[in-house]
Amino acid sequence: MPPEKLHWSHLYTEVVTSGLCTGCSACVVVCPYDVLGYDDSEGRYKPFHVAETGGADNCTHGVKGCTLCTRACPRFRTWEPEIEQHLFGRERTDDEVAGIAVDIVLARATDPELHQGGQDGGFVSALLVYALEHDMIDAALVSGVEGDGSSWKAKPAVARNRAEVLATAGSRYTYSANPMAYAEAIEGGAERIALVGMGCQASAPPVMAARKAGKVARRFALSIGLLCSKTFDDAIFPELFEAKYGLARQDIVKMNIKGVFQVWTRDGGYHEIPLKEAHAWTREGCKSCPDFAAEHADISTGGIGAFNDWTLTIIRTERGRELFHAMVAADAVEVRPSDDDPGAIALMRKLSRVSRKRWPATAVPMTGRLPAAAAPQ
Repeated sequence: MPPEKLHWSHLYTEVVTSGLCTGCSACVVVCPYDVLGYDDSEGRYKPFHVAETGGADNCTHGVKGCTLCTRACPRFRTWEPEIEQHLFGRERTDDEVAGIAVDIVLARATDPELHQGGQDGGFVSALLVYALEHDMIDAALVSGVEGDGSSWKAKPAVARNRAEVLATAGSRYTYSANPMAYAEAIEGGAERIALVGMGCQASAPPVMAARKAGKVARRFALSIGLLCSKTFDDAIFPELFEAKYGLARQDIVKMNIKGVFQVWTRDGGYHEIPLKEAHAWTREGCKSCPDFAAEHADISTGGIGAFNDWTLTIIRTERGRELFHAMVAADAVEVRPSDDDPGAIALMRKLSRVSRKRWPATAVPMTGRLPAAAAPQ
């Protein structure tokens, strides 16, 4: 970033109100003065400034020199080349459409409980349990659901042990700003924290580290990314699932996306909803996001391809590789080569191209190239 003091007023204009804000909440988490809040009501999913210390677009602390919110934002200014230089020592090439990687495999948990309780073979659950039980992390920021789970209202949560990993396993497809669980983790004594989230969130720890965003950056010890084309506003439950298909949220036990929206219900029923019908509930923060493949995580994961109980696993950093190899050596995961499912790689590259085209031509070019919206096919 340039040497001038860039603070909330710049972030508010260039990201929060420009369409670039994904709602990841990283700016809220690092604010040392607690003057930024997070609004996830009625489909907003945006940070906001507490008016008592300045206007919506102004921060008295920023005027005095505080720049942490812009240092934490994974969509502010030259975020992509800064992250890539920090993580990999180079910028990605045009051929690396899904980001820089050292290996791509298919993986799943060997533990039957984690395998069955997790999503797509339970690899992420196995990873978190292994890291927690082998003293690599103290806690993980994940997503859970409010109440007894029947509301399907996603919320940030902290997993500190196997039971809490299992309790928060699975996918919701509505948005949860997982970094917002950071304060709870710290209150519980965590010093080494893993973050599990979509690409917009997985980019936050490395951009904080690259821009030297203080103690918060140093506490993030691991970033696990989830492949993601988009998430949906919570209104999709009453306005589509229930209104058109009679699927009340309290009756849903599991969801997945495999070309269609797959919904399992408590009565043993299975239902498919065309994805095109869900587009109207796409979260605003996803519409300009260029990152399908969680390109800046230590390990990126996704349940795409031919095998429903295997996770496509993209190992990106040396830290990610060391953890994965340790899990393999301990027989915590079962692995097969990605060549077993070439369609999954092709789909990842295709969806990555589509996502990168979303980046507006008016925004800062990514990785020194043309904005993806203007780039040729």
